[in-house]
This record gives sequence, structure tokens and C-alpha cells, in this order.
Amino acid sequence: MIKKAVILTSINPPTPAVAQFAALPDWDVLVVGDLKTPCDWHCPAVQYVSAAMQKALPFKVIRHLPWNHYARKMIGYLLAAREGAVLLAESDDDNLPEANWQFPELEGCYDQIPAGRDIVNIYSLFTRQPIWPRGFPLTRIRTPASTLDPAALTPQSVRIGIWQALADDDPDVDAIYRLTSNMPCRFARQAPVVLPPQTFSPFNSQNTAFRRELLPLMYLPARVNFRVTDILRGYVAQPILWAAGYHLGFLGPTVRQERNAHDLLADFTSELPLYTDIERIMALVSESVQSGASISDNLTNVYHHLARHGVVTEAELDLLAAWLEDVAALDRT
Repeated sequence: MIKKAVILTSINPPTPAVAQFAALPDWDVLVVGDLKTPCDWHCPAVQYVSAAMQKALPFKVIRHLPWNHYARKMIGYLLAAREGAVLLAESDDDNLPEANWQFPELEGCYDQIPAGRDIVNIYSLFTRQPIWPRGFPLTRIRTPASTLDPAALTPQSVRIGIWQALADDDPDVDAIYRLTSNMPCRFARQAPVVLPPQTFSPFNSQNTAFRRELLPLMYLPARVNFRVTDILRGYVAQPILWAAGYHLGFLGPTVRQERNAHDLLADFTSELPLYTDIERIMALVSESVQSGASISDNLTNVYHHLARHGVVTEAELDLLAAWLEDVAALDRT
């Protein structure tokens, strides 16, 4: 049986979601704490990584990662990989997993959407409700080409690099949706679906799994707005994924989100780059990926290109370099 790990962060006392992840068979559970996490944090069957423990780790990213930041989750990725996990999953402490929470096989025959679209609203395959994922371009919400028809899917044999599963009740949507509609959503439970190369979809870090070979692509940019972090990661990852011969796949809901308290206007402000820059980011990322380059080299190329165009800062490049040194060190062991 392959070794699997699920990584979470938390600044709260152990939540019901954390306890439910800990009860899952065949999964190691790591929770990465922060300065705000209660000092007596403990949950049975969970490997908790306190702030003090993080400071003692040998990883180079430790010197660059800001405190009180979601990107500290990357420490958990490195620890899980160091301990031999070949499937690295992640979620949040407000996502309650189903009793049989799992991801499909990484190689197999799965339904694929037709090629020829630059971006799709993946939610449209799982519900007729007018809803879109966080990071989906606002200009495309009412565009027919972004909506998917289940009848157009065709089975293909593919290698999956990343699985994204959906979340019921309070799924991952942007602040505009929550401020204007905020209707709960229950997605259909249906067969997984795969995107072809050159077709983007936003994906997040809330119910997601990466194969170990793609550990570099788990990099979470820490010098951007909090609500941009995982979405930017997803847009950066996809063209690199395609160049390496892998696919991004989606499956129906396997968690139910009981969302932690949020200030929706603060979320809106933090999400502004998602509303204004996503289509430009799609173009910048696509044009900077080189066929035949390694995953780590392409990741470096993309972020340097984004920095030249003002999407990220030079400080992001320092953190990225430290992350890739840590990944390379693990690969040598």
C-alpha cells in the first residue's frame, strides 16, 4: 500500500474536521501550526508541527516564510515527502471529510472535456446552479464557451498529476459570489473528469492531491495576497503539468465545508488581483513554460517571468529558490 499524507494548517483548537481526518484509515495527518495556534494543541493520531518545532527544522524555506501565513503549509508538504509519502493531499480545518474520503487512481481511463477552450467553469459540470470557482475570470462567467456539457465528454487514458475534489455546502467561491448570492451548493456525485492540455481551470488547496513527482508545483507563493496564494499556484502549475505529460482532474464533493468566520469585504479586497489579472497571468504563464525543461526549471522560469511583469515581487523569487533547494535535497536522499 502506498504511503499517503494529508496536510492541514490551523490557528484554532482541534476542529471536528481535523478529528475526522485523523480517523481516516491509511492516511498520515500532519497539521502545521503558527504563532496564533494554541500552545497546547493536540489531537490523537495527528502529527502536529508547532512553531517551535518548525524553527528547528533544516529546511531553507524556514528562513523566508512569513509567520501567520497560510504558506507555512509548505513545511508540512516537505515533512510528508521526507517521510516517504507518494500521494500528498491537503485540506483545511473547516472541511469535514466523508468517511470514505479518497482520491481516484493516478493513471487510468477518465472522461475528458473536449480540447479547444482556454478556460472552463468546472463547477458547471457538477451543478446547474449559477456558481463559479474562486479565481475564475469575471469576464467569462456568462460566456457559453466556459460552460461544459456532460454529453461532450469522451474517455481517455491519462496520467493524473493533480486531483481536485469539490466541497459541498459552502464551496470555494469568490467574495463577489458570497456578497451577491451566497447560495449554498450541493454538487452532483458523478464520475471524475479530466481537463486536456491548454485548458485552464482554477483549483485550490482545500481538497487536493498531488503525486510526489510534482512536489515542486505545491509551492504556495507567500508574497501575494492571502486569497490569491493557492489560486496563483494553480494557474502556474497547469502549463508545467501539461509540459511534463500530466493532467489535472476533478471529482465531485468529498468534503463538506463549515467555513470559518471571514470578513467578506476584506476577502474582496484581497481577491482583487483575481478579478483584474487572471487572463494576463494565464498568458504570461503559458508563454514562459519551455518544452523539455524540468518541472523545477519551468517553475523558476514562470516566476521570474511573473516578477518581470509585476505579478510577484523579487522576495517571492528568494522563497521559491529556497523551496526548490529543499525539494532537491529530498530528491537526493
